[in-house]
Amino acid sequence: MNAFKLLDGLVAPLDRANVDTDAIIPKQFLKSIKRSGFGPNLFDEWRYLDHGEPGQDCSARPKNPDFVLNQPRYQGAQVLLTRDNFGCGSSREHAPWALEDFGIRVLIGPSFADIFFNNCFKNGLLPIVIPAETVDTLFRECVATEGYRLAIDLESQTITRPNGELVRFEVDAFRKECLLNGWDDIGLTLRHAEEIRAFEQKRRDMHPYYFA
Repeated sequence: MNAFKLLDGLVAPLDRANVDTDAIIPKQFLKSIKRSGFGPNLFDEWRYLDHGEPGQDCSARPKNPDFVLNQPRYQGAQVLLTRDNFGCGSSREHAPWALEDFGIRVLIGPSFADIFFNNCFKNGLLPIVIPAETVDTLFRECVATEGYRLAIDLESQTITRPNGELVRFEVDAFRKECLLNGWDDIGLTLRHAEEIRAFEQKRRDMHPYYFA
């Protein structure tokens, strides 16, 4: 997966609580286990005015002009402000895949659903939990300021607001290390590739009849 260290990104405000994973990526689009190609159907039922189907050309579909990610000022956003309990519902890993494929790298909110939260770290996204009052402030600033950007530094665990003020956040040390280095579960295993190969060769030498 892609490593995450620093990001100075445009921010979009999704002012909805309890956004479930079926809203993030509807069930009809879960027919692939590839991690790419889900971005066009992110928030499909909110972004488009028609009903989407797998394989449909999304570029020709009518978009909902009132949905935040369709508004010109938020095009290219890499940071998504969220409300309480973002990512609730089913445990589909396609939800972070769709967000990452769309271009979102950071989510900032007061709380996230547990499984979704874990899946984000395993797929190169950084979900940041900060107090609701601070989230409110960021929402107000974002709505009031076109081109609103935040600088996120995972190493120092800080968010820098446009006025230079820092917002600090906590992150589990192991998850932080994995994200800084771009290690997903497979990457963590491959760090021990030499030891795995040595063990397999030892097994072959000791028990060749297992491999006959």
